[in-house]
Amino acid sequence: PNEEHSDGEQILLSLIPQQRLIYLLERLLNESEFLSEGGIRALSKYHEANPYSVKIDGVEYNIQYDPGDSTSNFFGGNSNWRGPVWMPINFIIIQSIRKYGQFYGDSLQVECPVGSGNKRNLMQVADELTQRVITLFRKDKDGDRRLHGEYNWFYRQPGNENLLLFYEYFHGDNGNGLGASHQTGWTAVIAELIQEAELKKKRAEVPSPIISEGLED
Repeated sequence: PNEEHSDGEQILLSLIPQQRLIYLLERLLNESEFLSEGGIRALSKYHEANPYSVKIDGVEYNIQYDPGDSTSNFFGGNSNWRGPVWMPINFIIIQSIRKYGQFYGDSLQVECPVGSGNKRNLMQVADELTQRVITLFRKDKDGDRRLHGEYNWFYRQPGNENLLLFYEYFHGDNGNGLGASHQTGWTAVIAELIQEAELKKKRAEVPSPIISEGLED
């Protein structure tokens, strides 16, 4: 385990030391690899053009980036962990990065997204990932939601505008909802991310109290 001490009284206990964390974030925050507009992909997009292969007992096995439903017949074709965005995984990643950010503050900043030139502390990185995940559900300027994909026409009909489905996972490139559409057991954690984002926004809007020195009633 990794143990670090801050200038104050904080102690960080983790499995990942700072340098390894930085290396991992260079991959996670790269839009050519794990980072999509809708969150962190389950597998790097790098493997779309560069499948990983391993030979075991003379049999070659391959894994390739699949942004949507699995194109493999493994497990009866129900093996969709090769590229889609999964809400519970993103939730855990965001909360973990936020905890690191609470410890490191501005002393640790990384490029987000990689290649953008924008340096952010880890709290800001967590906020960025949160907003990307929320865009799966947020209406765009046309009133469409990315998770509805080609079915947005239905959700534009009067009375259907606020109907939401909690899909099992989301397309790693376009954010369309895929798999079972009733996964409120894990996809509904989006509600907590939305709540956290809104609370943070409201706190930022509250003006700081003005402290007057030397003034009396």
